[in-house]
Amino acid sequence: MLEVVDLHARVEGKEVLKGVNLSLREGDIVVLTGPNGSGKSTLARAIAGDERVEITKGDVLLDGESILGLTPEERFKKGVFLTFQAPPEFEGIPVGSFLLRISGKGEREALEELKELVEKLGLPKNVLFRELHRGLSGGEKKRLELLQALFLKPRFVILDEIDSGVDIESIEKIVELVKELARDGSGILYITHNPRSLELLGRYRVLRMEEGRIIG
Repeated sequence: MLEVVDLHARVEGKEVLKGVNLSLREGDIVVLTGPNGSGKSTLARAIAGDERVEITKGDVLLDGESILGLTPEERFKKGVFLTFQAPPEFEGIPVGSFLLRISGKGEREALEELKELVEKLGLPKNVLFRELHRGLSGGEKKRLELLQALFLKPRFVILDEIDSGVDIESIEKIVELVKELARDGSGILYITHNPRSLELLGRYRVLRMEEGRIIG
């Protein structure tokens, strides 16, 4: 269980989160919608441990224990994974080497799995040898983020507008793979304001955020 309990937070001195409560179980999909500026991305960053988000009250619990004192890397090792609206580029870090290092999987088996995922996601065949996110289109960067989640299979995946700036066909593929992640046991927090994603996700719990609070 991943829980956000009465969370208040500031960014650059401005109060953004004003008492957020949220729970997510492994294998569940929770969809979070709301207008721009309502606090959705700040909530995602707070859960993942972004130091630019100042927590002023409340807690983030993993299996009943606070993770507020943990670094983003420590939270990742415990199974909390965040995809970015605008994935940053990393010079000198090949995609394949990076994923092999952080996964702890055997090289031969892992490379085969990665090649299958590259094909499944329609990414350039040489993407595993390219620097992380460099030289990719916006849509390709989003799909590479999703590849990482599918490969690493974290306990909880926070998808921050992974469907923004992509075409309808890509959205359909993204939602299909998100459902696959949930079937494999990952809890998904799917942040979006794309009506097509909402339609495709269908029966999953949908929450709305406004002015720093989840209103239902």
